[in-house]
Order: sequence, then structure tokens, then C-alpha cells
Amino acid sequence: MSPPQDAARAQEDAARAGAAVAGARWVEEFLAHLSLERGRAANTARAYRADLQHLRAWLAGQGLDLPDLDLSALRAWLGEQAGAGTARSTLARRTSTVRSFTAWAARTGRLPVDPSLRLRAPAANRTLPTVLRADQAARMLDVAAERATDDDPVRLRDRAAVELLYATGIRVGELVGLDVDDVDLERRTARVMGKGSKERVVPFGLPAARAVTAWLDSGRPRLAAPGSGPALLLGARGRRWDQRQVRDVVHRLLAAMQDGVDAAPHALRHSAATHLLDGGADLRSVQEMLGHASLATTQVYTHVSVERLRRSFQQAHPRA
Repeated sequence: MSPPQDAARAQEDAARAGAAVAGARWVEEFLAHLSLERGRAANTARAYRADLQHLRAWLAGQGLDLPDLDLSALRAWLGEQAGAGTARSTLARRTSTVRSFTAWAARTGRLPVDPSLRLRAPAANRTLPTVLRADQAARMLDVAAERATDDDPVRLRDRAAVELLYATGIRVGELVGLDVDDVDLERRTARVMGKGSKERVVPFGLPAARAVTAWLDSGRPRLAAPGSGPALLLGARGRRWDQRQVRDVVHRLLAAMQDGVDAAPHALRHSAATHLLDGGADLRSVQEMLGHASLATTQVYTHVSVERLRRSFQQAHPRA
């Protein structure tokens, strides 16, 4: 290789290395922007990081990085995934991530223009959420109550957790984030910190109030440790309870039912919303209770209610 070719090759390698350094730095700066300026949750930031790392890995195979982004590269990246059978929901999420990132990069001068303005991805499949029947939800809560005794703080905690999940429709992350002072047993309300650090107050009923009272009186004091802090729900070692353990508890309680159901804790949120609408609650109230930013997100539960009505009609009506 001639000296000019050597120099050109060295210059090209240096440019690639510089782009890679910039790309890595941009990801961290973008994630910091999401967290500090837009108040996005840690789980959201992790999902954005994973999507951008996937994009950077693909770009590296083309000898590129984030500073080299253009519309054709983004289309090729998504097209290759679509050809490999990637789920439409994943493609839609990754497209959303890239749009947020490139809009930020263009706005802050890192990219000369926003290359994703004309980017399109297939719409995500809209699947109806898993919803327990009202009798199934009641039976699961009965199982939790039957297991809860004053001499078993763990079972008292488990009962309080599932009662709150179903009564309020809060997310598992919101549940484990509750502090003792966030629960007002007299008014039967919980102050919840939702997505985007948005606070809301949600009501709960007498059964949940009784379960939480039993936990606070007979359970929590026995698990509390110097490092417990203000956390409402504690693990066996006295630390704030984590989401994985909540999922395990819900799975075990559902499996213990006579007609065992395999569902995640989020099914209790879906069930609470659907049962509220079935009982006559208006959509705006349910939206406020769930902490949805858009009414369109809440409207999926009207589809669940209609689908349940359709199934009941087909099973029971003589002219179905």
C-alpha cells in the first residue's frame, strides 16, 4: 500500500474511532436528558439504552456510528429486522426510541438535521390485555386472606400487596415505591408517584384498608430493620420490597386457585380498570386513577369490556 493510501486509511480509521467515541457519549447524554430534564423512569431509560445499543451495533457493521445517521441507514436497520421476523411491536418501539433520540440530537446541534422525520414503522399489534374475571380476582384475594395470619408477617405483606394492586390499579413499580406516609387509611387513599414523576392520589376500599392495617400493625414491625427507611412494603431482610418478588407472589397465588390462571401482576391493573368500566365508571375517572397521559391508552379497556360482552352473548343468547 502506497503512503497516500496509508494516510487515507489512517484518516478513515481515526474518523471511525472518533464517531464511535461520539456515539457512546451521545447515548449517555441523551439518557441523562431523559432522566434529569424529562423525568423518565429508570425502566424507560434502560429500554432506550438497549434500543440505541442495538442500532449502534448494526451501524458498526456498516463502519458507521450515530454521528453518521441518515434516513437510508435507519430504513435499512429497520428493514433488516423486519426481514428477520422481528415483532412489529419491537419495531414500533425501536422506531419511537430513534425518533426521540434524533429529535434531541438535531435540536442540540449534534446532528445537522433530524433524519427520522420521514421514518415509518409498522404499527404495533394491539392485543387485548389479560383480564381476570371478577370471581377469579375475588378468589385470588380470598386465597391471600386465608393464608395471612398475625404470626406470619410475610403472608400479611403479600395480602396487603395484592389487595392494593387490585383495589387501586397501580403498577408494580408504583406499589413498591410507596412509603408508609403515602397511605392514608382514614381517607382510604394512596399517593402514588407515576411515570414521568407525576403524582396522583388513588382511592381504595375497605378490604385493602384492613389488609394494610394488619400489615402495619402485625407484620411490618417484625420485618423492619435499621435500613428499612419509610418503605411501606418490606422484604424478608427488612429492605424495600422489589418488583420481582411481587411477581412471584402473584404467580403463586394465582396458581393456588382451583382454576389456576397464569398471569403477571399487571393483570390485576388491567382487571381493576375493566371491572371499574363494567361497573359503570366513566373513562376519564379510570384514566385519572391509572395515571394514563392519554385517554386513548385507557380506551383499550372499553374494547376488553365489549369483547367480554360479545363472548357472553355468543354463549348465552339463543340467536347468537
